[in-house]
Amino acid sequence: MDCETCYYYDYDETVEDYVCLMEIDQDEWERITSRAHGRCPFYRAGDEYTLARKQ
Repeated sequence: MDCETCYYYDYDETVEDYVCLMEIDQDEWERITSRAHGRCPFYRAGDEYTLARKQ
C-alpha cells in the first residue's frame, strides 16, 4: 500500500502522527494488509496540491 499518496492519509494532531482518516476497524485493516497485492479498497490518489487544499 502507498498510504503516503492517499487522499485520506493526513496528520492527526491528537496522536501527533499521520493516520488514515477512513473509519477502518481492526478486522478490516487485517484483511487489507494480509492481501497478496496489498491494495486498499479506500485508496484515493492525491498529489501535493490535492492534499494541500485539504488543510
